Amino acid sequence: MIVIVDERERVKEGFTSLFGREGVPTTGFRASEFGEWVSSAATEDLQSVGAFLIGECDDHPVSPRLLRERTGAPVIALSDQHSLENTLRLFESGVDDVIRKPVHIREILARIAAIRRRVHDETASWTDLGSLRIFMNGRDPEIDGVPLPLPRRERRILEFLAQNRGRRVTKTQVFNAIYGIFDEEVEENVVESHVSKLRKKLRERLGVDPIDSKRFLGYCLNV
Repeated sequence: MIVIVDERERVKEGFTSLFGREGVPTTGFRASEFGEWVSSAATEDLQSVGAFLIGECDDHPVSPRLLRERTGAPVIALSDQHSLENTLRLFESGVDDVIRKPVHIREILARIAAIRRRVHDETASWTDLGSLRIFMNGRDPEIDGVPLPLPRRERRILEFLAQNRGRRVTKTQVFNAIYGIFDEEVEENVVESHVSKLRKKLRERLGVDPIDSKRFLGYCLNV
């Protein structure tokens, strides 16, 4: 999930629509509301955030350094000003990257993936689990080099589990990652259905179930 912070509703709505076409859920905040949310949000909500995009927030500046006290998600500034001085100012504030608009959504996603690889000392844009290769760029996973076509949400769940390999994630975290924090039109229990279908497909191709599930505790990849 991507969190967009900008005072302009049209900007938040525009990015929400564009990210939605790529199958990535978003949540938008005005800058005046964002700080209060970060300080009060549940840890599992923040752990579901893939990145923060910071736009126009002149009256209520967002502090990337304060954000990092609660989350390690990449913080990217979206700049309307094409000047060296502004770019340097944004980097000095502590952001991980500065992107000048206009920019394609896929470029933003690629930059987010690059930052995550650097932070986690990863050199590849995929995760291998035996014969299963899980990509982090929207491609279907592969088993022994052969693609395994998956519906968008099942693929996103597998990517989220791979991003959090080595630790267990709750049903709420999975839901937030694929639907967004404030989606009230979908019941959280839909995650169980998605995971069940995903496990069946993986088990049929792999011969084993790579997803460990524990009631009340959540899911993790067997690594």
